[in-house]
Amino acid sequence: MAIRVTLDRILLDRRMSLTELAAKVDVTLANLSILKTGKAKAIRFSTLNRLCRVLECQPGELLSYEPSENDALEEAADQAAE
Repeated sequence: MAIRVTLDRILLDRRMSLTELAAKVDVTLANLSILKTGKAKAIRFSTLNRLCRVLECQPGELLSYEPSENDALEEAADQAAE
């Protein structure tokens, strides 16, 4: 997946633990951990909104797009399936 989550960097900059963030945004520690490690397949806009509010950041600071060779293969497979 070409979408990268930079939550760990932002938490470090804010000197905030994942546990503290989980309490402030009312998301389970397990779900935030999945998001932080890049294993999440999706994020609700409401969760993204709460993260941005608590961390005082923009969505683009939490997420970045870093294309890879695998993305080109996935895109080709998606187009073939259409």
